[in-house]
Parts: sequence; structure tokens; C-alpha cells
Amino acid sequence: MNLSAQDHQTFFTCDTDFLRPSDTVMQKAWRERNPPARIKAAYQALELNNDCATAYVLLAEEEATTIVDAERLFKQALKAGETIYRRSQQCQHQSPQHEAQLRRDTNVLVYIKRRLAMCARKLGRIREAVKIMRDLMKEFPPLTMLNIHENLLESLLELQAYADVQAVLAKYDDISLPKSAAICYTAALLKTRTVSDKFSPETASKRGLSTAEINAVEAIHRAVEFNPHVPKYLLEMKSLILPPEHILKRGDSEAIAYAFSHLQHWKRIEGALNLLQCTWEGTFRMIPYPLEKGHLFHPYPSCTETADRELLPPFHHVSVYPKRELPLFIHFTAGFCSSTAMIAILTHQFPEIMGIFVKAPCKMWSLTLPPPHNFRLQ
Repeated sequence: MNLSAQDHQTFFTCDTDFLRPSDTVMQKAWRERNPPARIKAAYQALELNNDCATAYVLLAEEEATTIVDAERLFKQALKAGETIYRRSQQCQHQSPQHEAQLRRDTNVLVYIKRRLAMCARKLGRIREAVKIMRDLMKEFPPLTMLNIHENLLESLLELQAYADVQAVLAKYDDISLPKSAAICYTAALLKTRTVSDKFSPETASKRGLSTAEINAVEAIHRAVEFNPHVPKYLLEMKSLILPPEHILKRGDSEAIAYAFSHLQHWKRIEGALNLLQCTWEGTFRMIPYPLEKGHLFHPYPSCTETADRELLPPFHHVSVYPKRELPLFIHFTAGFCSSTAMIAILTHQFPEIMGIFVKAPCKMWSLTLPPPHNFRLQ
């Protein structure tokens, strides 16, 4: 996924941009909402400085029409970004401003390499993409905000390197780190993989679930609680569309982006979707009611639907958090108790009128009764 406009300004700008005319132009470009104006500003920045890496980034993301064209521009951005990064490293201790410049230039360099890795993945050079991502995570471990590990998980799944996937999850599926649909559902997929080929609902109902099956079901429940919209796309109960440019964690937009990239990995493992279909709805019986309490994660945010409607196209029916349906007997009991209470209050307030209402049906009922037995004999 691309960065948002706010992220571009955070990662690609700093307080010393006025010292370099090309960076001043790009600072305005990131704030510009009109795409043609942004592209025009990027060309202006390149006229001022042919080594303006962020200008190449903008052109690669907003003007390139194919992945090959984007990769070509990102390679030019990489060449320029590495030159600027080396200069910043040499000057980083001169002042706080130079330290800020180094942080910005580091963000730009890491972002460019990540996008090159994604281009390589899309063009089928998966091992090359994996190597770039591993090198990035080793060289710049603090920069987890770019979610390089999520791109690495998907590439390793494509290679069917499940042991390597488990190693990445062991590092990033930690209670202290932010979660995502990619992390939670990949963890569920790995546990499902060990039991799904032999899983049968009929057999499980007779003999009960084994320890491995319980672990797989619990992992599915955990993933569904984090993002309840994903299963309908994986099970093809809802039509899948192209992912939006930006996504919202735990929202329908994240579910679309995850399913678009990972559906093939679930289909590849025999029985994985069958196990998901049999167990995912059980998650909502585990979540406390009301839903504001949550279970394994923080409560599901109520503002997600509004934000997703802005991110997704108008023709798409946005998924919302499933509401728990109360059993029929609870509705019946509530209605009966409410009616009884209402009759008692009316009887207390208007005893004469209520007496008339009660006597009238009783009188009608007595008239419809058959005559006594002795009267019929006479």
C-alpha cells in the first residue's frame, strides 16, 4: 500500500528543506491534492536537482502506468537516494538539523528499497524481493512502520517457505507490537496447515477436537476478532475488488487488501478454507456482550465503517461489524414481561376501565360455551 499524504509529509520532509530548493518544491508537492499539479512539481524539482530522490518516488507512484515503468523510476530514485544518504551520514553530528536530515534521508532510502522489492515480487522475481526485504529488516530494524515484514510474509508464502514464515511471525507476532490482518491470519494459516487436510466436522463432533485442532481453531478465532471482514472474502461469500490505495487496520479496506494478496495461499493448502468455514462464526460467541468489552484485542472501533466508506469506491458494499443476534426465547420473554408490566400498571391506574375490558371477553367466552350436560338431556 502507498503512504497517505500525511505520511509522505512525515517521512519525506524535515525542517531543513528550505536549504535545498528541490526539497522545498517537493514539500509543496506532497501537500498538493491535485495529482497533475503534484507531477508537475516533481518535474520542477528534478530541473533544480537531478538527484532529487523523492521526485522520482512521486513520479513512480503517480505517473508510471506499468510496474516496469515504476521499477525504472524507483531505480533512479535509489541511485539518487543512496548518494544523498551517504552525504547525510558524513554530516549527521554537526548539528540537530543534520540529524533530522539523516532521519529523513533514511526514511526515503528504506521506502525506495521496499517499493523495489514489491516491484520485483509483482514481476515474479520473488527470491530477489525476499533478499531485499531481509536486508532492509537487518539494516534498519527500527523502521517497522513501513510494514516490510508483512510484504516478506506474503513473498515467503508464495515460495511455500513455511518454516521461514514461522520465524518471521515469532519475531513480529508479539504482544507488544502492532497487529494486522496479515500477521493474525498468517499465524492462523500456519496452524491450520497442520490439521486441515484430515479435518472433518462430522468426525470432530464425534471424537472431539485434538490439541492441534484446538490450537488452529483458537488461532482462527483470534484472527477473526481482529478483523471480522476477512473470512467472507476468503470464502468468496462476498465479491473481491481491487484494493484501495490506502487501508484502515481492522477495517473492510484491510480485509480486501489481505484477501487480494493471500487468497491463493489459503487455496493452496488443502482443507484450510474448509476449516475456516466451519469455525470462523464461532468467534462471535466468545466475544463478551456488549461488544465494547473486547476479548483478545481492544474493542472494535465504531468509526471504522465511516473511514472505510471514504477509502473504498461507492459501488462497493462496505462490510460492518456483525451484530450479535439474541435468541428467540429472549425476545419472547422480554415481550411477555413488558406486556404483563403494562397491564399491571393500567389496572392500577384505571381499575374500572380495565374491569370492563376483562369482563367483556369473559362474557363473550361464556356465551360461546356449549350448554350443560343435564340441560341437553331434558
